[in-house]
Amino acid sequence: MTLSLVILALLSGSAMAQAVSIATLNDGSLNFGPGSVSADNPATANGAVVSTPLAAGSPIVVKTLLEAPNQHRFWDNENRALFVAVAALSAADFVVTRANLQNGGRELNPVTRIFSGSTAGLAVNFASQTAGIIGLSYYFHKTGHHRLERITPMVSIGASSFAVVYDLSHR
Repeated sequence: MTLSLVILALLSGSAMAQAVSIATLNDGSLNFGPGSVSADNPATANGAVVSTPLAAGSPIVVKTLLEAPNQHRFWDNENRALFVAVAALSAADFVVTRANLQNGGRELNPVTRIFSGSTAGLAVNFASQTAGIIGLSYYFHKTGHHRLERITPMVSIGASSFAVVYDLSHR
């Protein structure tokens, strides 16, 4: 799971790029000839300013940029809660997987299967997955991808929850 998230993050460089495009327009007045109406030269009729569509000058398109969201600290309450849930479900997945393997079960995850030969290897696998999720989330935080920062542990929570439920139902 962690490996696939890391590969996805590395391969999606263009999806992670953030660029702002601002179109620059000529903000001078439109002059169609003598007597034309512009913001600089309003035409008058009987002492009154004539109101025409050209009175405003050239059209100016204003693009307002959204304000950057307030920077939050990486170890804020929401991330702490998410990472505690990731660690708890990873520990639960470890316990249930270890019990199934000791009772003759088989590991279905090909990455975890490599480490399933010993309890210590299995513990290292699940600890590494938890650390990888936190590290990937930190990377997203530092690069300004705060939605991905929050989504990453949520995906891990969902995957670990599924694994625990599946392991418990197939004892």
